[in-house]
Amino acid sequence: MRIMRRMADGYRIGEAAAVLGVRVETLRRWEREGKLRTTRTSGGQRLVPAAEVARLLAERRAAKPAPVHTSRRNAFPGVVTKVTKDKVSAVVEIQAGPHRVVSLITREAADELGLKPGMEAVATVKATSVMVEVPDR
Repeated sequence: MRIMRRMADGYRIGEAAAVLGVRVETLRRWEREGKLRTTRTSGGQRLVPAAEVARLLAERRAAKPAPVHTSRRNAFPGVVTKVTKDKVSAVVEIQAGPHRVVSLITREAADELGLKPGMEAVATVKATSVMVEVPDR
């Protein structure tokens, strides 16, 4: 998984595009249309403030209502960051806000969904409790 290194003043435009699940060209168009505010480094590189990335993620999430059968507290909209497949299973990593959610699913399901890094996805958790125990040392 490529880790995004947010600069002190924001994300580089390519990193912001990856987090948002869009192409760099889309962000440049949004900037021209006034839908996105950017700044420039002393070297002229575009930076997207973290607040702008958060705003866009929230707007995009609001534009896509959750499925009717899903409890909102158990649905984590985010971006697929990694898909690792073998013959039978697939491990899917989703960055949902500050949370990294990892799911083990069948390879067939991953193929049917066309899961790839950069795609938007919603991780739905259905569990009444999660416990972790270690033996006494």
